[in-house]
Amino acid sequence: MMDAGEAAGGKPIYTVAYIEVAASAALQAATLARQLAVCGREEPGNAGFEALAEIGRPNRLALLAGWHGEAAATAHAPGAAARAFGDQLQPILASPFEVRSFDGLSVERPAGPGGPMAVWVLTHIDVFPAGKDRVADLARSLAEAGRSSEGNLRFDVLRWAGHPNHFTLVEWWCHRDAFEASAMAAPTREFRQQLTPLEGALYDERLSHALR
Repeated sequence: MMDAGEAAGGKPIYTVAYIEVAASAALQAATLARQLAVCGREEPGNAGFEALAEIGRPNRLALLAGWHGEAAATAHAPGAAARAFGDQLQPILASPFEVRSFDGLSVERPAGPGGPMAVWVLTHIDVFPAGKDRVADLARSLAEAGRSSEGNLRFDVLRWAGHPNHFTLVEWWCHRDAFEASAMAAPTREFRQQLTPLEGALYDERLSHALR
C-alpha cells in the first residue's frame, strides 16, 4: 500500500474510492485506473497509489492512496491526471463514485513486496456511534494480530474523517490461501463475534488484485 507517515506536509491522509462500471467496460476501466495510479505516484506529497480490481467482479474497482498531508490530497482531484480519468470514466460508470478521506488509526510499513499472487482485502465497517471507541480498539488489536500472521504483508485500520463510526480495514496478503487462513484464525473470529452486535450495516469485505 503506502507509507504516509508524518512529514513536513502534515498529518497523513488516506483516500479510498470505489468504482463500478459496466461489465463490458471492465478492461477499459482497468487501463484507466492503472494509468491514474502511475501518475498519482509521481504527484507531490504522494505516499503510494494502488488501483485494484475485485476478484470475480473485475468491473468493480478501488483506488487506494496515501498522502503526506491534506494539501497534497486536496491537490490531486483538480489535477490533470484525475480530471482526465474522470472524463474518460464517466460514459462507462454504472453508478457515481466518491473519494473518501481517512485518518490512519493503525498504519505500519509493509512487511515486504507482494508478488503476482498477492491479494488485497478492503473491508468497510459501519457501526452504531455508541460503539465507535470499542470497535476502534478491537480493530487495532485485530491489525496487530494480522501483521504477525503467516503471509501477511500489510494490515492497516483507517477511520473515515468526520465519521468516526466508519472504518476501513486494508489487508495485503502474499496469496489467497493466507487470507483464507486468517479469516478462520482465533483473533479474526473473536473480532467478528464482538463486532456483530455493534454493526449498523453488513460487513462489506472485497478481495482484489492490484492492477500493475
